[in-house]
Amino acid sequence: MDNPELEIITCRIDRLLAERERVLVAIDGSCAAGKTTLAGQLAERYDCNVFHMDDFFLRPEQRTPERYAQAGGNVDYERFREEVLLPLKAGKIVSYRPFDCKTFTLSDAVSVAPKKLNIVEGSYSLHPYFGEAYDLKIFLTVSPEIRRARILERPEFLHKRFFQEWIPMEERYFAEFGIEKRCDLVF
Repeated sequence: MDNPELEIITCRIDRLLAERERVLVAIDGSCAAGKTTLAGQLAERYDCNVFHMDDFFLRPEQRTPERYAQAGGNVDYERFREEVLLPLKAGKIVSYRPFDCKTFTLSDAVSVAPKKLNIVEGSYSLHPYFGEAYDLKIFLTVSPEIRRARILERPEFLHKRFFQEWIPMEERYFAEFGIEKRCDLVF
């Protein structure tokens, strides 16, 4: 992310941190748009937690045609809400089991104490199921050409899934729920 955009984001976060006991930021947007990179940059600047929506992929038994028919249905948004969002909002310890993409199972539990700043990054982090959980909502997008180039830098066995499954599912989620329009900042 360019410095002017990062400065806009950090100014907004600084203002929220001065006003509130705890701040919860969501970074949603297109795959390969830089959500994880931005979260990492913010983590370098602040003493914060970063939670990844990729840790909440559906387990095999949840991957049904009915679930995939739902816009945004390809993540376990129910588990994310119960295990991460609700405890964070209450200022309690977060305990969750990240999804392991290699074994398609849940890993051992991770416990995380809430901090003054907590960031959730990843597509589907602004699913309407979560209500108005966030203090700052950021949407990142990238041109189709840059997205394609960045995806092609990732492991080859994932390319087909990105282009034929994941991108169309993301685009449906963004369109059906108007995700970009619901955000405070769009880059």
